Amino acid sequence: MPLLHLTSRIRSRIANVRLAAMLAFAAGLVDVSGFLGLKQFTSHMTGITAELAAGLGTDQPGLLERSAVIFMSFLAGAAVCALLVNFSRRRERESLFALPLFLEAVLLAAVGVLVHGMTHGFLLLGVLAFAMGLQNAIITKISDAEIRTTHVTGMVTDIGIELGRALYMSRNPAHEPIHVHRDRLGTLVLLVGAFFAGGLVAALVFPRFGFAAFIPLALLLAAPTLPPIVADLRGMRS
Repeated sequence: MPLLHLTSRIRSRIANVRLAAMLAFAAGLVDVSGFLGLKQFTSHMTGITAELAAGLGTDQPGLLERSAVIFMSFLAGAAVCALLVNFSRRRERESLFALPLFLEAVLLAAVGVLVHGMTHGFLLLGVLAFAMGLQNAIITKISDAEIRTTHVTGMVTDIGIELGRALYMSRNPAHEPIHVHRDRLGTLVLLVGAFFAGGLVAALVFPRFGFAAFIPLALLLAAPTLPPIVADLRGMRS
Protein backbone atom coordinates (compact mmCIF):
# COMPACT_ATOMS: atom_id res chain seq x y z
CA MET A 1 0.00 0.00 0.00
CA PRO A 2 1.50 3.37 -0.99
CA LEU A 3 2.66 5.71 1.74
CA LEU A 4 0.07 8.29 0.68
CA HIS A 5 -2.81 5.96 1.59
CA LEU A 6 -1.80 5.39 5.20
CA THR A 7 -4.18 8.00 6.65
CA SER A 8 -7.19 7.32 4.48
CA ARG A 9 -10.62 7.11 6.12
CA ILE A 10 -11.11 3.53 4.91
CA ARG A 11 -8.82 1.35 7.05
CA SER A 12 -7.27 -2.09 6.76
CA ARG A 13 -5.09 -3.96 9.23
CA ILE A 14 -2.04 -3.78 6.99
CA ALA A 15 -2.45 0.00 6.66
CA ASN A 16 -2.76 0.28 10.44
CA VAL A 17 0.38 -1.77 11.01
CA ARG A 18 2.41 0.18 8.45
CA LEU A 19 1.29 3.50 9.87
CA ALA A 20 2.03 2.25 13.38
CA ALA A 21 5.54 1.22 12.35
CA MET A 22 6.22 4.68 10.93
CA LEU A 23 4.88 6.31 14.10
CA ALA A 24 6.86 3.97 16.36
CA PHE A 25 10.00 4.96 14.45
CA ALA A 26 9.08 8.62 14.98
CA ALA A 27 8.46 8.01 18.69
CA GLY A 28 11.86 6.40 19.14
CA LEU A 29 13.59 9.24 17.31
CA VAL A 30 11.79 11.93 19.31
CA ASP A 31 12.23 10.16 22.64
CA VAL A 32 15.99 9.66 22.25
CA SER A 33 16.44 13.18 20.87
CA GLY A 34 14.66 14.54 23.93
CA PHE A 35 16.95 12.52 26.15
CA LEU A 36 20.11 13.65 24.38
CA GLY A 37 19.08 17.29 24.12
CA LEU A 38 17.09 17.76 27.31
CA LYS A 39 18.14 14.80 29.49
CA GLN A 40 14.51 13.74 29.59
CA PHE A 41 12.35 11.13 27.86
CA THR A 42 9.01 12.57 26.76
CA SER A 43 6.81 9.58 25.92
CA HIS A 44 7.47 7.33 28.93
CA MET A 45 4.39 8.05 31.03
CA THR A 46 5.13 5.29 33.55
CA GLY A 47 8.43 6.93 34.39
CA ILE A 48 6.92 10.42 34.30
CA THR A 49 4.18 9.40 36.74
CA ALA A 50 6.82 7.92 39.02
CA GLU A 51 8.78 11.17 38.77
CA LEU A 52 5.66 13.11 39.72
CA ALA A 53 5.30 11.03 42.86
CA ALA A 54 9.01 11.31 43.63
CA GLY A 55 9.04 15.07 43.11
CA LEU A 56 6.01 15.53 45.34
CA GLY A 57 7.11 13.10 48.04
CA THR A 58 10.71 14.30 48.28
CA ASP A 59 9.96 18.00 47.92
CA GLN A 60 11.95 18.53 44.72
CA PRO A 61 10.18 21.42 42.91
CA GLY A 62 12.28 21.11 39.75
CA LEU A 63 11.49 17.42 39.29
CA LEU A 64 7.84 17.96 40.11
CA GLU A 65 7.41 20.85 37.67
CA ARG A 66 9.22 19.10 34.82
CA SER A 67 7.28 15.85 35.18
CA ALA A 68 3.99 17.75 35.57
CA VAL A 69 4.61 19.69 32.34
CA ILE A 70 5.36 16.48 30.43
CA PHE A 71 2.43 14.56 31.92
CA MET A 72 -0.13 17.29 31.24
CA SER A 73 1.24 17.97 27.75
CA PHE A 74 1.04 14.29 26.78
CA LEU A 75 -2.51 14.15 28.14
CA ALA A 76 -3.44 17.31 26.24
CA GLY A 77 -2.03 15.91 23.01
CA ALA A 78 -4.18 12.79 23.30
CA ALA A 79 -7.24 14.91 24.08
CA VAL A 80 -6.66 17.19 21.09
CA CYS A 81 -6.35 14.16 18.83
CA ALA A 82 -9.72 12.88 20.04
CA LEU A 83 -11.29 16.31 19.48
CA LEU A 84 -9.94 16.53 15.92
CA VAL A 85 -10.99 12.98 15.01
CA ASN A 86 -14.49 13.33 16.44
CA PHE A 87 -14.95 16.77 14.86
CA SER A 88 -13.99 15.39 11.44
CA ARG A 89 -15.97 12.16 11.87
CA ARG A 90 -19.20 14.05 12.59
CA ARG A 91 -18.68 16.01 9.37
CA GLU A 92 -17.72 12.87 7.39
CA ARG A 93 -14.37 14.30 6.36
CA GLU A 94 -11.64 12.24 4.76
CA SER A 95 -8.93 13.81 6.91
CA LEU A 96 -10.18 12.66 10.30
CA PHE A 97 -6.94 10.70 10.90
CA ALA A 98 -4.73 12.94 8.79
CA LEU A 99 -5.30 16.18 10.72
CA PRO A 100 -3.76 15.05 14.05
CA LEU A 101 -0.75 13.58 12.24
CA PHE A 102 -0.32 16.75 10.21
CA LEU A 103 -0.38 18.75 13.45
CA GLU A 104 2.34 16.52 14.88
CA ALA A 105 4.43 17.03 11.74
CA VAL A 106 4.03 20.82 12.02
CA LEU A 107 5.10 20.79 15.67
CA LEU A 108 8.19 18.68 15.00
CA ALA A 109 9.12 20.81 11.98
CA ALA A 110 8.80 23.95 14.13
CA VAL A 111 11.12 22.44 16.73
CA GLY A 112 13.59 21.47 14.03
CA VAL A 113 13.61 24.94 12.49
CA LEU A 114 13.40 27.13 15.59
CA VAL A 115 15.45 25.29 18.20
CA HIS A 116 19.21 25.59 17.86
CA GLY A 117 21.72 23.96 20.15
CA MET A 118 20.82 22.57 23.55
CA THR A 119 18.00 24.02 25.60
CA HIS A 120 16.40 23.04 28.87
CA GLY A 121 13.14 24.96 28.53
CA PHE A 122 9.89 23.47 29.77
CA LEU A 123 8.24 24.74 26.60
CA LEU A 124 10.24 22.36 24.41
CA LEU A 125 9.56 19.45 26.75
CA GLY A 126 5.88 20.29 26.59
CA VAL A 127 5.84 20.43 22.79
CA LEU A 128 7.57 17.05 22.45
CA ALA A 129 5.30 15.40 25.03
CA PHE A 130 2.22 16.92 23.37
CA ALA A 131 3.36 15.50 20.01
CA MET A 132 3.84 12.05 21.56
CA GLY A 133 0.41 12.10 23.20
CA LEU A 134 -1.12 13.23 19.92
CA GLN A 135 0.67 10.46 18.03
CA ASN A 136 -0.18 7.65 20.43
CA ALA A 137 -3.84 8.67 20.36
CA ILE A 138 -3.88 8.66 16.54
CA ILE A 139 -3.00 4.99 16.18
CA THR A 140 -5.12 4.12 19.22
CA LYS A 141 -8.17 5.68 17.57
CA ILE A 142 -7.39 4.16 14.18
CA SER A 143 -6.87 0.61 15.51
CA ASP A 144 -9.61 0.69 18.17
CA ALA A 145 -6.97 0.56 20.93
CA GLU A 146 -5.32 -2.56 19.47
CA ILE A 147 -2.00 -0.86 18.65
CA ARG A 148 0.19 1.61 20.54
CA THR A 149 3.40 3.25 19.33
CA THR A 150 5.03 4.62 22.49
CA HIS A 151 3.98 2.00 25.04
CA VAL A 152 6.98 -0.31 24.65
CA THR A 153 6.45 -1.86 28.10
CA GLY A 154 3.11 -3.28 27.03
CA MET A 155 4.45 -4.46 23.68
CA VAL A 156 7.42 -6.26 25.23
CA THR A 157 5.06 -7.84 27.77
CA ASP A 158 2.84 -9.11 24.95
CA ILE A 159 5.86 -10.44 23.05
CA GLY A 160 6.83 -12.37 26.16
CA ILE A 161 3.31 -13.80 26.43
CA GLU A 162 3.38 -14.99 22.84
CA LEU A 163 6.85 -16.51 23.31
CA GLY A 164 5.52 -18.31 26.38
CA ARG A 165 2.72 -19.71 24.25
CA ALA A 166 5.27 -20.92 21.69
CA LEU A 167 7.40 -22.63 24.35
CA TYR A 168 4.54 -24.31 26.16
CA MET A 169 4.28 -28.04 25.52
CA SER A 170 1.10 -29.80 26.64
CA ARG A 171 1.70 -33.39 27.75
CA ASN A 172 -1.99 -34.29 27.66
CA PRO A 173 -3.26 -34.83 24.11
CA ALA A 174 -6.82 -34.40 25.35
CA HIS A 175 -6.16 -30.72 26.09
CA GLU A 176 -6.60 -28.11 23.42
CA PRO A 177 -3.16 -27.02 22.16
CA ILE A 178 -1.85 -23.53 22.95
CA HIS A 179 -1.56 -21.53 19.75
CA VAL A 180 0.77 -18.60 19.10
CA HIS A 181 -0.85 -15.51 17.58
CA ARG A 182 1.75 -15.18 14.86
CA ASP A 183 0.33 -12.06 13.22
CA ARG A 184 0.16 -10.28 16.56
CA LEU A 185 3.67 -11.40 17.50
CA GLY A 186 5.02 -10.18 14.17
CA THR A 187 3.32 -6.80 14.60
CA LEU A 188 4.70 -6.38 18.11
CA VAL A 189 8.24 -7.27 17.08
CA LEU A 190 7.97 -4.86 14.13
CA LEU A 191 6.82 -1.98 16.34
CA VAL A 192 9.45 -2.51 19.02
CA GLY A 193 12.08 -2.81 16.29
CA ALA A 194 10.84 0.39 14.64
CA PHE A 195 10.96 2.25 17.96
CA PHE A 196 14.50 0.99 18.54
CA ALA A 197 15.53 1.95 15.00
CA GLY A 198 14.18 5.47 15.48
CA GLY A 199 16.10 5.80 18.72
CA LEU A 200 19.28 4.50 17.09
CA VAL A 201 18.96 6.99 14.24
CA ALA A 202 18.53 9.79 16.78
CA ALA A 203 21.61 8.65 18.68
CA LEU A 204 23.64 8.75 15.47
CA VAL A 205 22.41 12.05 13.99
CA PHE A 206 21.42 14.19 16.98
CA PRO A 207 25.00 14.93 18.12
CA ARG A 208 25.66 16.49 14.71
CA PHE A 209 22.35 18.03 13.68
CA GLY A 210 20.50 18.52 16.96
CA PHE A 211 16.74 19.02 16.69
CA ALA A 212 17.12 19.86 13.00
CA ALA A 213 16.95 16.07 12.57
CA PHE A 214 13.19 16.49 13.12
CA ILE A 215 12.75 18.23 9.77
CA PRO A 216 13.01 15.13 7.52
CA LEU A 217 10.95 13.21 10.07
CA ALA A 218 8.25 15.88 9.89
CA LEU A 219 8.21 15.65 6.09
CA LEU A 220 7.84 11.87 6.31
CA LEU A 221 4.89 12.20 8.70
CA ALA A 222 3.24 14.94 6.67
CA ALA A 223 3.40 13.11 3.33
CA PRO A 224 0.50 10.66 3.93
CA THR A 225 -1.71 13.41 5.37
CA LEU A 226 -1.84 15.57 2.26
CA PRO A 227 -4.23 13.58 -0.01
CA PRO A 228 -7.15 13.43 2.49
CA ILE A 229 -6.62 17.04 3.58
CA VAL A 230 -6.57 18.25 -0.02
CA ALA A 231 -9.67 16.16 -0.77
CA ASP A 232 -11.56 17.86 2.07
CA LEU A 233 -10.44 21.32 0.97
CA ARG A 234 -11.68 20.64 -2.56
CA GLY A 235 -14.96 19.35 -1.16
CA MET A 236 -15.49 22.51 0.90
CA ARG A 237 -14.88 24.70 -2.16
CA SER A 238 -17.28 22.82 -4.41
